[in-house]
Amino acid sequence: MNNAYVVLMVLAAFLAAVSQVLLKVSAGREHKGLLGEYLNGYVITGYGLLACSLLMNMWAYQGVEYRFGPVINAVSYVFVLILGRLFLKEKITARKLLGNVLIICGIVVYVMWS
Repeated sequence: MNNAYVVLMVLAAFLAAVSQVLLKVSAGREHKGLLGEYLNGYVITGYGLLACSLLMNMWAYQGVEYRFGPVINAVSYVFVLILGRLFLKEKITARKLLGNVLIICGIVVYVMWS
């Protein structure tokens, strides 16, 4: 497994998390009409980043074994938790923290025993 492709896949997971945060920011704002809900900077940028993330993932699979892909992409949940706290001022509850700790433990266990 090539480390550069792993880094690319983690970066793609980060971009997907940024995309989700941008879409949530847009959803929380008032828009002028139905068209304004879907054709604003946050939505367009969010979907553009999501498309880049998907393309990066496809490229990364050239150097990452297929069984590791979903495990590496699971780190996006951790990114969403951190970005939500930093930019959306969301509370990190005990349930969210426990869920992310379990995700990280699952990643570690999978990588160590694979």
